[in-house]
Amino acid sequence: MHTIEIGISPVLFRMGSLEVRWYGAMMVLAIAVLIFWVYMQIRRGAKISYDDLLGAAIVGIPSGMVFARLLHVFDGTENIRHYFSNPISIFGGSGLTVYGAILGAALGVWIYSRFRKINYAYLVDVVTPGVIMAQAIGRVGCLFNGCCYGDEGSRFNIVYTNPESFAPLHQAFQPTQVYEILFLMALLAVIMIFRSKFKPSGVQFMVYLGTYSLWRIAIGFQREGGTPWVFGLVEAQVIGIIAATICIGGIIYLTTGKRYLTGSTAADASICAENVTTKSHASEQELAAEDLASDGD
Repeated sequence: MHTIEIGISPVLFRMGSLEVRWYGAMMVLAIAVLIFWVYMQIRRGAKISYDDLLGAAIVGIPSGMVFARLLHVFDGTENIRHYFSNPISIFGGSGLTVYGAILGAALGVWIYSRFRKINYAYLVDVVTPGVIMAQAIGRVGCLFNGCCYGDEGSRFNIVYTNPESFAPLHQAFQPTQVYEILFLMALLAVIMIFRSKFKPSGVQFMVYLGTYSLWRIAIGFQREGGTPWVFGLVEAQVIGIIAATICIGGIIYLTTGKRYLTGSTAADASICAENVTTKSHASEQELAAEDLASDGD
């Protein structure tokens, strides 16, 4: 059995009554990395303006935070009872969900793209690698915070020893935060390697979200806590099933639908069209020659 002790305080620093935790710092860093990624893509030729980057960030970040909080509030009857009996606590910062952040930001940016007449599918494809990096950074915050850990007992474990940690002290848990960081890095590598293969626009984002959703369904069986929703599945697993189903269907539709032709198919179609046109002209000339011969007779 391999065990790693985490004795680091989840509090990064204090200034009087102000307390800045590692989790919050990692969230800020994750957002900065995401914005920087898109900025660099624009500099390299992505068809997005700097104004639209700023506008999408202004809309997407708050909408992501709101949805991240709401999904936590509605995560089981216990949370619902707690927050609705203390409505002010809904506006607190502790308790956010990754799915809420992703889906909320995606919805906010979609609404923004409709007003600005931006190609939404193209935009989310450009953003996708940055989102994956941001998620991995966020999970580092979870690791230091002492949240989102796994069940007890495995060959690899983490043990929290700092009294300020959210996790129970001196107990061995599966490091599901580390598992997810490694998974996200592997997914990022796949996305970057095959990025040019994901056609048409929107497929890359669906591959990411669908794959991540399948991961969350699987890792949910190893995670500690969580209130079952249906059939013993927790909130993230239920959302994962819905999201994965939509993404798989979307990928099939986009890659096989009549609206999209691959490069080879488009070339074949062009050649066929040219052949048909050539044959049509030849037939017309033959008919004209026959008519002249008939007139001569």
